[in-house]
Amino acid sequence: MIFIFEACHTLTYMAFLSDSKISSPKRPIFTSILANTALSKVPGISGAGSSPDKTIYTPTLDAELIVNGEITSMPIRPNTPTGCPTPATITRAMMQLCGLTPLFINAGLEYTPTIPTFDLYGQAGGDPRKGDAVPDAKSLFQRGKQLGTLLSTLSDMLVIGECIPGGTTTALCVLRGLGYSARVSSSFADNPHPRKDEIADAVIHQLKERGITDTLGVVTAAGDPMIPAAAGMANGFSGEVILGGGTQMLAVAAVIKGLGMRLPKIATTIYVHDDASANFRETAEAIGISPVYVDPEFGALGHYGLARYCIGEVKEGMGAGGAMYLAAAMGHSPSEIREAILQTISSYS
Repeated sequence: MIFIFEACHTLTYMAFLSDSKISSPKRPIFTSILANTALSKVPGISGAGSSPDKTIYTPTLDAELIVNGEITSMPIRPNTPTGCPTPATITRAMMQLCGLTPLFINAGLEYTPTIPTFDLYGQAGGDPRKGDAVPDAKSLFQRGKQLGTLLSTLSDMLVIGECIPGGTTTALCVLRGLGYSARVSSSFADNPHPRKDEIADAVIHQLKERGITDTLGVVTAAGDPMIPAAAGMANGFSGEVILGGGTQMLAVAAVIKGLGMRLPKIATTIYVHDDASANFRETAEAIGISPVYVDPEFGALGHYGLARYCIGEVKEGMGAGGAMYLAAAMGHSPSEIREAILQTISSYS
């Protein structure tokens, strides 16, 4: 435990936000896209569930936690087996602090969610090694665009988060399929690169054999339902768009660039931005984005579970980085944000 806290203290001298030039929204909306990919069931790919088969339930369980303040459909606690709080607890804290009600979007779940969602009528993502992973990608893009246009009439800032276990692997497939030499982060402290690279190599081989190079074609063959839905929402929204997340949102940004659209801002955590097992910064630069990252100083808050973020566990998810960014944009101080997170996590103890 001492090692974890000492390692994290090296981050405590950073500013809360890497870029202080942020706008102050008058009517922000926080959204999170929920979806599944069959890759989350591959052993060793995702740490977002007690077993690979149960990873498909994580999006709804996290949404329950944010909306209800507890997980209601299963008798489980909102943390990992090592005691690391799920990112949904951070997002819950920010929604409570800001007085916001999040909008959840069903882009393609295997089951009916237990909380209200805006349904884009997408299918759960398939295994890209066995055929098109998102056969309805073009429809999801168009429906996402229509939703973004609708939200433009209600808001001046749209924060888009996501929850799709296994999504860093589909993001890797899409990024490499679009020509980027990406290495992606993981919810595991020990990033399972060999397994992810094996899957990506097989998918890229199929893309080349089939001659697929167009942007939505790559998403159709190699991606997941979240990616076209988020890209469509960003396209349809007329105000400021914040992609709240890590390497999965880089894949969304790469798709947006490939379609010739306006590039949005990405807001993530320092734990993704500085992840030595990935190349987040280099990939963002290649896409043409300068991400904003939040340093919540989890190593200095005296909470063992939060400190595990600093050694590479979890890192980001359910739009947590974007939610903290939004709280700062709405005028809440770093100390208020950190205290809200601690109080929320303490309520589950």
